[in-house]
Amino acid sequence: MTGVNTSAADLGIMAGFPPPADKRITLENWDSPPFNRWSFQNIRSILPTRAIARGSAPSIALPRAIQDLDSVAFTNIDGSASTVAAMLDSTYTDGFILLHRGRVVMERYMNGMSEASLHLSQSVVKSFVGTLVGILVGRGVLDLDRPVSAYVPELAACGYAAALLGQVVDMRSGVRFVEDYLDPNAEVSLLDRAAGWKPAIPGATPPGIYDFILALKQERPHGGHFAYRSIETDVLGWVLERVSGMSLTELLSRELWQPLGCEFEGCMAIDRAGTCQADGGLNAALRDFARFGQMSLDEGTLNGREIVPAEWVGQCRRGDRAAFVPLYGERFAAFPNACYSRQWWVLDGKTGRHAAMGVFGQMIFIDPPSQIVAVKLSSWPDFLNDATRLTTIRAIEAMARELSA
Repeated sequence: MTGVNTSAADLGIMAGFPPPADKRITLENWDSPPFNRWSFQNIRSILPTRAIARGSAPSIALPRAIQDLDSVAFTNIDGSASTVAAMLDSTYTDGFILLHRGRVVMERYMNGMSEASLHLSQSVVKSFVGTLVGILVGRGVLDLDRPVSAYVPELAACGYAAALLGQVVDMRSGVRFVEDYLDPNAEVSLLDRAAGWKPAIPGATPPGIYDFILALKQERPHGGHFAYRSIETDVLGWVLERVSGMSLTELLSRELWQPLGCEFEGCMAIDRAGTCQADGGLNAALRDFARFGQMSLDEGTLNGREIVPAEWVGQCRRGDRAAFVPLYGERFAAFPNACYSRQWWVLDGKTGRHAAMGVFGQMIFIDPPSQIVAVKLSSWPDFLNDATRLTTIRAIEAMARELSA
């Protein structure tokens, strides 16, 4: 992909119907550049989805105190000077919102995105699923010390048979699942086919996500070091649906969308069997992602009402550093107190800074000391780009300093 922040409109994607073959979006290319600049805001035109109802009550407004922060300066990771505006322009931004002490101080839409646009969040949804687990743990419906097969007996026949719920929540099971996005034979690529995100291979692709889970094997003892694996969240989705008797979209609506007073309905991508893709299928509006982030910053409450147990929120801000270092210590060298806990990336276990993060540049960033919540929705040309993400975080830190001053 050439150029900086090239938009779908610039490239003429979906400009006519049918579009020319070289601009036609298919299951093979929809999440690749330049097509993802359009598709991440139009998942309902590409994949089957199920709605997350916002309910009939009026939405709860986010207080506003808009400030001009475009010119706030910061030092980039290469030592060069940059600004917030330059960061937004150079990092394939679709939407960005910043809350300080519960008030919206910056809100920006780019690349054709609007207030009502639903944007794919990729793995940001993992933190939503983890939050649902926390709610049910708080009610005594789930127990982190019980095996997941106690809730979904079918799991007793696969690698998850003896894995405890808490081990799966923290991605510390011993099940083999390689999360290499560029390897077409890695388990994460096979999951994409089972989920319907990529074309199925006749005779080889399981009919759905749950069938795929049942084919996975254990390769090491459960409870060892942390290894990021998307399939763990799909196991949690299965557990949540089984114990609640509800679909994941119904559970999200009842426990989060309606209590948070979300402004727009969301939706989840579903596989051919109608199963929600719990590890990456959530689509929502920018402000509604921000509402979730603000609730997490406020220790699980909204206007004095508990939505998520404060104890669970606290666990999302700290974790086992020793379990994190073996595979991720070097990659997260810029965050010496980083770990992973309860489906959140903990960037600083001492201050409680944590984030929900997804490939192609999706992020909800929460910093308790500065009372900052930032949401960035993007359509990067790369699955992963740690330098670009760090640039974004440095810009947010600079805005936090400016607001605190």
